Amino acid sequence: MEQTKTMKQNRRNFLKTAAFAAAAGSLSLDSSHAAPFTLMRSAALDGKMKLTFEPVDLQLRYTFTVSTYSRTMTPTVRTKIKYDGMTGYGEASMPQYLGESQASVCAFLKRVELDRFRSPFEMEDILTYVDRLGENNTAAKAAVDIALHDLVGKLMGQPWYKIWGLNPDHIPPTTYTIGIDQPEVVRKKTKEYLDKFRILKVKLGTEHDKTMIETIREVTDIPLAVDANQGWTDKHQALDMILWLKEKGIVMVEQPMSKKKLDDHAWITEHSPLPVFADEAVQRLTDIPRLKDAYSGINIKLMKCTGLREAWKMVNLTRSLNMRVMIGCMTESSCAISAATQLAPAVDFCDLDGNLLIQPESDWCRGATLQDGIMKPTDKPGIGIDVRKK
Repeated sequence: MEQTKTMKQNRRNFLKTAAFAAAAGSLSLDSSHAAPFTLMRSAALDGKMKLTFEPVDLQLRYTFTVSTYSRTMTPTVRTKIKYDGMTGYGEASMPQYLGESQASVCAFLKRVELDRFRSPFEMEDILTYVDRLGENNTAAKAAVDIALHDLVGKLMGQPWYKIWGLNPDHIPPTTYTIGIDQPEVVRKKTKEYLDKFRILKVKLGTEHDKTMIETIREVTDIPLAVDANQGWTDKHQALDMILWLKEKGIVMVEQPMSKKKLDDHAWITEHSPLPVFADEAVQRLTDIPRLKDAYSGINIKLMKCTGLREAWKMVNLTRSLNMRVMIGCMTESSCAISAATQLAPAVDFCDLDGNLLIQPESDWCRGATLQDGIMKPTDKPGIGIDVRKK
């Protein structure tokens, strides 16, 4: 009898280890090595996955203004994948420039049939299937990806930064974003968050750029990153601005000009004393090789690249090209921010303030927390969140 119990225990341990290895092994750098569409039964677990979703509006703490638009609310869609008594949570946040909406995300998610797969550990098969359901729809795909990673991490009993072998002590400080606004509001925002952050990010791209920087410099000499959101139109003027920004203590520049002006960005990067990062110019893995000589680095966002699976591949490819890596976000709840934080130990710059831009009552979960200016993941499995009770 005792021998039978021991054999059963050993089998459970073996199956858990095998499932762990299978999931970790699916995270190959080259997507051409993805596993074929074989709907094989997992030996470890059995059952059906069920995907559900609902629209959620996140109310902002302040009106958020960049060079092209302003908003007071961010529309999102919350996803759940249930399997074997566990639930994985995900999120889609839809920035205007990606062309997605709550309606388009929900329409896409209605087409996702996870019950055709026998196990969530078939991650590469599942997410390749989701990606092939249609062009674009990157935020909708990310909502499935994040929920699946949360679920699989919970089944493994580990957070994803541990599964990837990353050390949270290596996470760089996160920026907090100061949107384009009137000087008195800019001063108020800067003072409000000055004692919480080691670096701020300033939105530029208008005729008031120098006023924005000088207003902040009236309050603090803290290091600054800037994001022009494609707002500058002439490469010579852009370089002049970067030279001026260097004198003001700016440490990096994000997307100076239109993403279509690749040659102009290459010229700016060649002459710039500051690293120049691509944001709107990069969405997915296949975008990276052509950007090698045009930018110093890239800004990876889960909502642009379809989620954690592709983001991890992007980190590794970018490193192999000797480029720098930034992990960014949209305005998101702690769900997507906690997911992105799992990758944060592998990057050079962090911009993971999306959950801090929304009103606390809009944040439907708790996860990664700001500690001494660094967004730290929890030790909870999956993406490391707890859902707030209503």
